[in-house]
Amino acid sequence: MMASSLTVVGALWALLSFLSAAASCTSFFMPYWLYGSQMGKPVSFSTFRRCTYPAQADEKNLVMVEECGRYASFSAIPSLSWQICTLVIGIGCALLLLVSLAAVLGCCIGDLISRMTGRFQGAIQFIGGTCKIGWAYYCTGGGAAVAMLICTWMSCFAGKKNKPSLY
Repeated sequence: MMASSLTVVGALWALLSFLSAAASCTSFFMPYWLYGSQMGKPVSFSTFRRCTYPAQADEKNLVMVEECGRYASFSAIPSLSWQICTLVIGIGCALLLLVSLAAVLGCCIGDLISRMTGRFQGAIQFIGGTCKIGWAYYCTGGGAAVAMLICTWMSCFAGKKNKPSLY
């Protein structure tokens, strides 16, 4: 049997952390935050990607490009607030993913997660997730809420024992 540094609550925390990180990261890459129509075509977008968007065909004409994709460069994201949002959400998703992977490793490696380590990772989860109105937005928000509230609370009970202090 594998050694684990997690309690039963800790194992649930690891699973829930992984699921909320996966939901947040997946929805970050999906262009389904806001829906609308432009030039008679349905459009959707997020801070990172877009589907069906106008492009300049020549000096006087716009055409609708009917495909999904990310912006060509970071500076191509339409406004400074979108750029900041993209950066903050991306960093938050990376933090959630790192913590969830560490928590999952705690299921297999003894003495990896102590109570103090679990609380520190819970604090990272709290600041790692938050941020318009499609399913991906709700998925991001739901993943962030689970990470901030439930996973943060569960992380306090994740470690089996306290590690001896060096001081």
